[in-house]
Amino acid sequence: MEKKELTPEELEELKNRHIRSFVMRRGHISNAQKRALEEILPRYAVEYTPAPLAVTEIFGREAPLVLEIGCGMGETTAAIAAAHPEINFLGCEVFAAGVGALAKRLDEMSLTNVRVIRHDAVEVVRDMIAPDSLAGVHIYFPDPWRKARHHKRRLVAQPFIGMLTSRIAPGGYLHCATDWENYAEQMMEVLSAEPALRNLHEGFSPVMGNPLCERPQTKFQARGERLGHGIWDLVFIRK
Repeated sequence: MEKKELTPEELEELKNRHIRSFVMRRGHISNAQKRALEEILPRYAVEYTPAPLAVTEIFGREAPLVLEIGCGMGETTAAIAAAHPEINFLGCEVFAAGVGALAKRLDEMSLTNVRVIRHDAVEVVRDMIAPDSLAGVHIYFPDPWRKARHHKRRLVAQPFIGMLTSRIAPGGYLHCATDWENYAEQMMEVLSAEPALRNLHEGFSPVMGNPLCERPQTKFQARGERLGHGIWDLVFIRK
C-alpha cells in the first residue's frame, strides 16, 4: 500500500499534539459542586480559545498575573487569592468536581481576582498566554504518575517547561510542590537544566519565611503529613 503524504496542516497538527498529564475519568461530583458549575462558574469562567488572553478585559484591571495549573478543589487557590487581592490569579483545572468546588469557594469568599479555565493547561499556556506575561506560576501536587511506564505523562517535564518558562516575565517565579520524592527529584533535574531558570535556593526550598512559598496547608497535605509523607517545594526564578 502506498504511504500517504501528510499535508502541511496535518504535520502541524501532529507537531502540536502532546501526551496529556491527566486522564478524564467519571468521578463523583456533589450536588453543591454541580450547582456551582451551572450557576456560579459563569461569573469566573474563561473559555479556551486559541488566541492570546485579554487579561485586562477579563479581570477589569491591570495587575500582576499568576497562573495556577491544577487547582484541585480550590482550597489553596482561594486562600492565596484572598491573601493577595493585588494580584490576578488564573486557575487551570479540568475536573468538574474541582472547578465546581473552586467556584463555590470564590463565591462564598466574595473574591474578584480569580478566573478559571476548564481546559488542558498545556494548550492554555501554548495558545493563550503571551510570552513574558506571567508574574508567577504555581504547580502544586500534580499527578505523580507513580508507575515508571507512566512517567512520560508527568507535567513537569520538557518540552512543556521550556514553553512555560518563556511565558514567565524576567524576575518572575515558578513554584512547584509534590509529596512524591521521585517526582521531586525529576522536577529538580528538569528545572535545573532549563537555561532560562535559576534556583532560588541551593536545593529544595524552605517554606517557612519564604514569601514565594506562601502555600497554605490543604487537607490533602495535612493527611499526607500525618501519614509521614514528605513535602518538597521548588522555587525557580526566570532569568
